[in-house]
Amino acid sequence: MADPSSYRPRPGEIPVDPGVYRFRDADGRVIYVGKANSLRARLASYFQDISALHPRTRSMVTTGASVEWTTVANEVEALQLEYTWIKEFDPRFNVKYRDDKSYPYLAVTMGEEFPRAQVMRGAKRKATRYFGPYAHAWAIRETLDQLLRVFPVRTCSNGVFRRAGQVGRPCLLGYIDKCSAPCVERVSADEHRAIAEDFCDFMAGNTGRFVKRLEARMKAAAGELDYEQAARLRDDLGALTRALEKSAVVLADATDADVFALCEDELEVAVQVFHVRGGRVRGQRGWVAERGSEDATELSSVVEHLLQQVYGGESPEGVPREVLVPVLPPDPGALGEWLSGLRGAQVDLRVPQRGDKRTLMETVRRNAEQSLVRHKVTRAGDLTARSLALQELQDGLDLDSAPLRIECFDVSHVQGTNVVASMVVFEDGLPRKAEYRRFIVKGAVGPTGEANPQIDDTAAMHEVLTRRFRRYLDDRANAGDLEPATAIDPDTGRPRRFAYPPNLVVVDGGLPQVNAARAALAGLGIDNVALIGLAKRLEEVWVPGKEFPVILPRSSEGLYLLQRVRDEAHRFAITFHRQRRSKAMTTSALDGIAGLGAVRRKALLARFGSVKRLREASAEQIQEVPGIGAVLAATIEVALHHPANQTESGVNVTTGEVLG
Repeated sequence: MADPSSYRPRPGEIPVDPGVYRFRDADGRVIYVGKANSLRARLASYFQDISALHPRTRSMVTTGASVEWTTVANEVEALQLEYTWIKEFDPRFNVKYRDDKSYPYLAVTMGEEFPRAQVMRGAKRKATRYFGPYAHAWAIRETLDQLLRVFPVRTCSNGVFRRAGQVGRPCLLGYIDKCSAPCVERVSADEHRAIAEDFCDFMAGNTGRFVKRLEARMKAAAGELDYEQAARLRDDLGALTRALEKSAVVLADATDADVFALCEDELEVAVQVFHVRGGRVRGQRGWVAERGSEDATELSSVVEHLLQQVYGGESPEGVPREVLVPVLPPDPGALGEWLSGLRGAQVDLRVPQRGDKRTLMETVRRNAEQSLVRHKVTRAGDLTARSLALQELQDGLDLDSAPLRIECFDVSHVQGTNVVASMVVFEDGLPRKAEYRRFIVKGAVGPTGEANPQIDDTAAMHEVLTRRFRRYLDDRANAGDLEPATAIDPDTGRPRRFAYPPNLVVVDGGLPQVNAARAALAGLGIDNVALIGLAKRLEEVWVPGKEFPVILPRSSEGLYLLQRVRDEAHRFAITFHRQRRSKAMTTSALDGIAGLGAVRRKALLARFGSVKRLREASAEQIQEVPGIGAVLAATIEVALHHPANQTESGVNVTTGEVLG
């Protein structure tokens, strides 16, 4: 724990200009990013009597070891730079808005030659239009099923699309007219893209022109006595109407708006947002964030950081015309200008006072209240519980400080084959998945590629710990002349991969695994990292140098945290092992054919789709694939039809030689 006065800059050094500042810890890691209209006034507030600071702010300044700043021209530039640094460094003391669930979106991949409509979760991709989020994936599929009657856009995977093109027959959706079947050239690429664009326009709220167009076509067909066509158009119109009925009109002016509401207590704040497009609620989303950091003590600051994180990575069409919030941020003009710059048009940031928008705000607020109540009932990420767990580990294991960063290692294999290991990282009691690592145990493979029967869990653990901490020492040595000697790459300014040492290393296993890990650390001269092992049988905690294990109470939050870390490492390791094992077990009839390397195998499978269809092809058809000559085509044909006869048809399959 550092004394803030040890790194406090002299007041005369700090400019009074607006800017963005970063606090770093002793390892050079960015732990907090903030902005200020006056850097001097803001930074001075951190170096007052620490007893007067908020507990979390006090923890931040005592964890820090240095502070640096960058001046900017105005508040808008400060917002942009602050957002960039928060996304880049993910500081542990900044407010983090954790989704209370993973929301699905209806996505249309406009970047593909034949756009596809599908349910999509996770990070947003470029050149893809997103609609939602929706509460349930089935709601997306139900809506999509109705709209495909009118907008028969492709929904199949790339593999199904290619196979349909190879066999010349569309899938079931193509036969029932819920897909325009571009796979069999029923429509051209341009025609299919036009259908996808119309679908996106409808989902974006521009519904009136499609309804009117269908009504006009239906009446025209009836006027021409084409009653079958009129009936189909009537059904299409009914499908559009049912899709529109699923989202009731909440704003009569048919505006596009995002409506935010918050509900708070002394520890956390719950956020809900309704996405309104064309006057209809198109989606709902929620977050829960911890309170207590310097910028989370006032709701206005919470709103500012919330809008930064929600809209910072959005495409222009993701920013609506109106953003309605319960309280205005500290500088609404600058934030509104920033949002307008993202959208490319004016964005109205305001607090609704009366009418439909105020009523909708109250509805969103009630949702936020219910979300916070549900979160309190299942408070898995409760700050108090996690602090108690870390304190119990510090006391139970006799550590100098609470283990804020825990790394756990596990080894997975089947009788010494496909040996892999995992490293998972928990910080402040929560998983940090971006820093998980997987290892292929090199000692498990002999010099000729065969499995090494001498490898076991202890040898694998020794190798993995050695590799991880040797990389840590190398990264520290390569830090150069940075002051303090940090683990930040001077070229990119980003953290090095294995740069930060853990406070506690946990290995999955008992005393043998712990001794192997201790030998690895001792061999590298590392003596300032605590090490334990967690054995599954009785959940004993083994400490190096002790004859008997430490037994933590079954009701201990500390033991529960160790179990979570160990189980996560086991899951991560066994998933990787299964992937490696499946890949090793997967063999192809094309393997071992002379002259047929990976590139040509890939070209053949891309052309024919499968080994089965390749087996049905003639040598002349095989020869049509780029890179396949007459001799190789004959070799492939013989190998697939007569794999046991190495010299049939005058071709040696093993060497590819044409026999006389």
